[in-house]
Amino acid sequence: MTAASATEDIFINCPFDEDYLPLFEATLFAIIACGFRPRCALEVSDGSEVRIDKLYRMIAECRLAIHDLSRVQLSEASKLPRFNMPLELGIWLGAKRFGARHKNKVCVITDSEKHRYQKFVSDIAGQDPTPHGDDPQQLVAAIRDWLQTVRPNLPGGHFYAERFSQFMAVRPMLAAEARLLVNKLTFIDRVQLIQSWVALNTMPNTTLPSP
Repeated sequence: MTAASATEDIFINCPFDEDYLPLFEATLFAIIACGFRPRCALEVSDGSEVRIDKLYRMIAECRLAIHDLSRVQLSEASKLPRFNMPLELGIWLGAKRFGARHKNKVCVITDSEKHRYQKFVSDIAGQDPTPHGDDPQQLVAAIRDWLQTVRPNLPGGHFYAERFSQFMAVRPMLAAEARLLVNKLTFIDRVQLIQSWVALNTMPNTTLPSP
């Protein structure tokens, strides 16, 4: 992996269930529309690679990350908390703290409420989370605001939030043209549909990373 691609790649640490899907799609759109490349555990289906090793590899390959802790709660089925997201955040923070070439890693921690996570991950109470209120448009704007610290001169968050709404309105048509079913989209399908739309609806001060 080149140094350039590492600076453009953003590791996404979030749930992949149906309830979280609107926020996941907002995250993908914000990342791509701002000129970066989303990375997550869904990008490769390799039964020979242990999941934790896949996470180690992607965390090592990405300088940037989005960690959403808004779904750390008791599962209705198991009555147990969902600790995957705090675990992956811990791996990321450990890499930044102890890895010489990883010390320049940058991440944003998002949650539904500003200080909610301190009730269950008190060891990182010094971190300042970004709330999104479970609102996809608010999350798009929040990710843009964070990425502006990495890439200045991006348009305002409201601009990207409006573009996200425009994209979602036409996505069924785009999917049909690509002979895809909206309710059967894979991670790669979602990314490619966004990339195609963004390329046709040029964003100012945005250059899409090469595939």
